[in-house]
Amino acid sequence: MTSVGEQLPAPAEPRLPPFLHTRVGGLPRAFWALWAGSFVNRLGTMVEPFMAFYLTGVRGFSLTATGAVLALFGLGSVFSQALGGVLADRVGRRATLTGGMVATAAAMVALGYVTATPVVVAVVFVLGVAIDIYRPASQALVADLVPPADRPRAYGLLFWAINLGFAVAMVFGGTLSRAGFSWLFWIDAVTCAVFAVLVWRAVPETRTRRADREPGGFGDVLRDRVAVASVLIVFGYAFVYLQAYSTLPLAMRHAGLPPQAYGLAMAVNGVGIVIVQPLTVAWLNRRDASRVLAAGMGTVGLGFGLTALAGSTPVFAATVLVWTLGEVLFAAVSSAIIADLAPPHLRGRYGGLYGTAFSVAALLGPLGGSWLLGHGTWLPWVTCAALCAVSGAGALALAPAVRGRRESLTV
Repeated sequence: MTSVGEQLPAPAEPRLPPFLHTRVGGLPRAFWALWAGSFVNRLGTMVEPFMAFYLTGVRGFSLTATGAVLALFGLGSVFSQALGGVLADRVGRRATLTGGMVATAAAMVALGYVTATPVVVAVVFVLGVAIDIYRPASQALVADLVPPADRPRAYGLLFWAINLGFAVAMVFGGTLSRAGFSWLFWIDAVTCAVFAVLVWRAVPETRTRRADREPGGFGDVLRDRVAVASVLIVFGYAFVYLQAYSTLPLAMRHAGLPPQAYGLAMAVNGVGIVIVQPLTVAWLNRRDASRVLAAGMGTVGLGFGLTALAGSTPVFAATVLVWTLGEVLFAAVSSAIIADLAPPHLRGRYGGLYGTAFSVAALLGPLGGSWLLGHGTWLPWVTCAALCAVSGAGALALAPAVRGRRESLTV
């Protein structure tokens, strides 16, 4: 028996082979619950990728109207990131993530059954507002649960799970859409609900108590020059990366290739991430985050720049493989850098600002890429290479400030 006040020893962590331990060992159970929920949620990501097909094929929207509705969805996502950041800091990480997932599930089901055009448009906007509320809370949870030295590894593992789940979802989503789009809405909604329940039951609230929290708001985030500069760098990367989903298929069609060629080229991205990320995570964990970020941006710029020389499916696929390697580097450290810059009581807002960079890029990227493509088939890719070079140089210039902030916050 133990005496009063004597603590029982913590259960020993199961022994893992060295290869696995350096990649998955030492992370808390709550993180793995978040990881599992993220994976399940992405397995059900079927509505957003096929929304254009639903609006045109089922609801009878014209191409112009569909584009406008999807832009409205993107605008909702911009608000979603900022709202999620505020709620994660004020209400709590767990409550925000759970509430965001429940709201997303409800909007998914509603969108599958509403028929009146004004109502469809309104629900799409509501879905856009709800769909990314969870992201800042998820980013903040990782920063709260995992010490700074292990954050690149933790964020990299989340990135891997999300991409693996999404790859599976794309295969089944296309198949299920033939049986009826209602399947997509319900599966997406159910996986959102599963994510919500898993986090609510298995992840503790990590936000500090109100009495212990320092005051602060988005104004404090925007006055942080290092954080704002880092987010601008992320925007430059996101603008380039998202060309893969808008300008790249247009360029491949212009080269005389069928839609199947684009599918094959992009399959290289998913397969590459699933294979490469586990092999590099331990190595990345020992490297300076800012240098890894710059290397990732440079590699992404190289891959997109080489697209200017592509004219066949194998060559396009090869360029995708190059920028996929850079994407793995970027994803492993970018969220960790933002988490290192953020004081604990503002981690949600910092994560919201980071996510907003991607949302704004999703709105502006297709417009900019298509405009550049209209002025020269090579122009978008040269611009992408230059933009990534500038962003990578910016990451290196900010490296001393990022390291200094990390050291000051971990003392």
